[in-house]
Amino acid sequence: MPIRRFGGHKSLASLSPKLSYGYTKMNISKSGYRVFSANSSTASTELAKRITERLGVELGKSVVFQEGNRETKVDVKESVRGQDIFIIQTIPRDVNTAIMELLIMAYALKTSCAKNIIGVIPYFPYSKQCKMRKRGSIVCKLLASMLAKAGLTHIITMDLHQKEIQGFFTFPVDNLRASPFLIQYIQEEIPDYRNAVIVAKSPSSAKRAQSYAERLRLGLAVLHGEAHHSESDMADGRQSPPLSRTSTGHTGLELPSPRHQIPFPGIALPIMMAKEKPPISVVGDVGGRIAIIIDDIIDDVEDFVAAAEILKERGAYKIYIMATHGLLSAEAPRLIEESAIDEVVVTNTVPHEIQKLQCPKIKTVDVSMILAEAIRRIHNGESMAYLFRNIAVDD
Repeated sequence: MPIRRFGGHKSLASLSPKLSYGYTKMNISKSGYRVFSANSSTASTELAKRITERLGVELGKSVVFQEGNRETKVDVKESVRGQDIFIIQTIPRDVNTAIMELLIMAYALKTSCAKNIIGVIPYFPYSKQCKMRKRGSIVCKLLASMLAKAGLTHIITMDLHQKEIQGFFTFPVDNLRASPFLIQYIQEEIPDYRNAVIVAKSPSSAKRAQSYAERLRLGLAVLHGEAHHSESDMADGRQSPPLSRTSTGHTGLELPSPRHQIPFPGIALPIMMAKEKPPISVVGDVGGRIAIIIDDIIDDVEDFVAAAEILKERGAYKIYIMATHGLLSAEAPRLIEESAIDEVVVTNTVPHEIQKLQCPKIKTVDVSMILAEAIRRIHNGESMAYLFRNIAVDD
């Protein structure tokens, strides 16, 4: 009986056009990758449309919506088997819904046999919760673990609040920079920018401001005093061992004695003196100059408004705020409009069209170009070094 051997034959499609079974036009990108948007709101998909236009591809067909009980449902409408899939997810005000949309879509693509799933998350949520606060948690690390479990194999983001966040992930993270676009805006849109001075809102943001100042060949000023509460060191530590309730004879902390052992006198530890915030002051000369405040996130604007008032008192005749992520929560547009700030410049990593309608001082810089180039290079296996040229460790 002859033995049949399998393998080494041509595909059915190459043998005869009659064997295509009607699938002459496969709904698969010729370049082997697809770009999806995980947002359910129309306003949040604007950045995804800009990126796909630059790449010359169509946005992947999918449906993301909220059911009546507020559960998120994702339905991918085309084959993704064996392809590189890029999920673009901008973070609107409803942060938790956006995270669930991303997780569910990533898991849906994973179970649909996608080759690689790369998340394009220009603003990474919960990035401010990257340190232990008393008995809290490092939520940013939790989110990183959830994304890995859902099936993501790579992330493209921009200007993480702390660069050390990259260590939370078990897969590659490309932390792009928006500074080239903001620097270009300063050079092209701010008249007489040579008479400007770069201002750090606090000592913690001095390195970022120094990077801008050195690249623009401008002076540097730093605001000192009234440190931001969310970055305060007073929130660190877990106050352990606890204060003794029966301490007598000294004012230190007493170490509790183990059960069934002879108690021993407590050890008096030196008490850390409480911080006293000095009045806000300006280190550097801003008189008769344009002040450009540099930061990575602008959310609650009270600190920026107070900084603008101080800079005006010190003689600055124009005040600009430059930030990568414009969250602009709560009453931010109204406060900016009524303040001494002349202009707020942010990128489109976060949708803020409603805020722009409320405050004409808010301007937007498009960063879809660098995100599209990152997608192209990752898919083609090209080096990402070109996107990080002249980027130092402190940038």
